[in-house]
Amino acid sequence: MNDIGQCDGNVADNSPVEYCTGGTDGETPVSSLFRPRGSLARALYEKQKADEYLSTIDKKQWYQCNLANMPSNISSKFVQLEPDEDTNQFISQSEEKSDSLFVQIWHTIAKAFLSLFMSQTSINGWLRRGSMFVLSYNQFIKLMGKDKDMLEDSLLDLGAGDGAVTSHLAKAYKNVYVTELSSTMQTLLQHRGFHVLPISEWQTKKYHTVACLNLLDRCENPFGMLKEIRGTLEPNGRAVIALVLPLSQYVETGSKNHQPKEFLEITGLTFEDQVESAIHQLFEPLGFEMESWTRVPYLCEGDLNQSFYWLDDAVFILKLK
Repeated sequence: MNDIGQCDGNVADNSPVEYCTGGTDGETPVSSLFRPRGSLARALYEKQKADEYLSTIDKKQWYQCNLANMPSNISSKFVQLEPDEDTNQFISQSEEKSDSLFVQIWHTIAKAFLSLFMSQTSINGWLRRGSMFVLSYNQFIKLMGKDKDMLEDSLLDLGAGDGAVTSHLAKAYKNVYVTELSSTMQTLLQHRGFHVLPISEWQTKKYHTVACLNLLDRCENPFGMLKEIRGTLEPNGRAVIALVLPLSQYVETGSKNHQPKEFLEITGLTFEDQVESAIHQLFEPLGFEMESWTRVPYLCEGDLNQSFYWLDDAVFILKLK
């Protein structure tokens, strides 16, 4: 291995790893290295390294923002959150599921076949994989400034997926309505006891809270959706909008080249700059006033590569002006 050392030639032929030791002088060991031989062994080795890195992360940093250079009318409305029991439970369950080699191999094989005629969302629903986590119930209550003992009348969660995220918010409402394009996901939502509304009908009702979590960057007409949300809120209602920043728009189905019809102009070099841009360039022109906001990790179950994934999420509580 060039200047690093020489590989030990005594490794058994059927061993999944190749142990390497030695030194530049041929006598003094300078390192103990190994390189997996097979593709599966390499994948497991890389996953182990990724998971070791994940275990060292200070998860509180996911929730931190630099408020020093933000306008006071925005920084003063920031709500500091931190990982709680539900967050840690989601991560633990993701780690356990990711470590099941049989399950992950089955998912990989099935995904390759099902992708020929199903969307990624429907595949995830059919395989019961790829669940997400945004806010726990306690985090949501704190962000909304709600009383835990008082149930509001109605929640509508747009693009609810398998309902895992919705289930945390649902505890604060008497009636929970959801929408979802994927018929597979619709079935899962019905099994959770949510009222599944047709895509063309949710605009006909009024709701106390409308949640639109990481959907604006995945739909063709995000401005149109925000206008419809505004029109369905009760006079004292709230919209809960989550945006992954930096923004990257992608439409899974029904769009040419996966491009939206309406592009969101959110600018800025930092997360904080983009939060300010979203408020001034997106929400305020459409008649919303920002009541509170926070930063959270948008968590997703992992796979054979690592136990879980996350993106930076800005969550806004908006009311009508």
